[in-house]
Amino acid sequence: MKKAIFPGSFDPFTIGHYDIVNRGLKLFDHITIGIGRNSVKKETFPIRERLNAIQKIFGDDPRVDVQIYDCLTVDFAKQVDAQFILRGIRCVEDFEYERNMAEANKQLGDIETILLYTRPEYAHISSTLVRDLYSYNKDVSAFVPNKLK
Repeated sequence: MKKAIFPGSFDPFTIGHYDIVNRGLKLFDHITIGIGRNSVKKETFPIRERLNAIQKIFGDDPRVDVQIYDCLTVDFAKQVDAQFILRGIRCVEDFEYERNMAEANKQLGDIETILLYTRPEYAHISSTLVRDLYSYNKDVSAFVPNKLK
């Protein structure tokens, strides 16, 4: 069974994230969405709220589960017996960052990272954008999965 983790802070989970998971399910038998604690980022939505929201989105799909983790991503992958890390990239800057992380994870845990390019119609969407819009009481429904609207 090919298992992957899709790690991130997902503050909040966007339609871009949703698309990467669904496309990843064509490559992997199972994906664990890992909500990591990021000490550098200030949270907008509590981590349990993010967990519940993502579980609501994928609740009917046994190929997806959602967990919170508080360790290195490569160690989390080992904990859930995943052989791959799935990541989405929107731009060149994302690629450079993800390439470096992929090399480190390969060295630390002998785990492969699979990068999927974001679809062009989602490339401008980021959790930061959604958080900013949300903070000004703007409608974010165009940027989050239908089950979160």
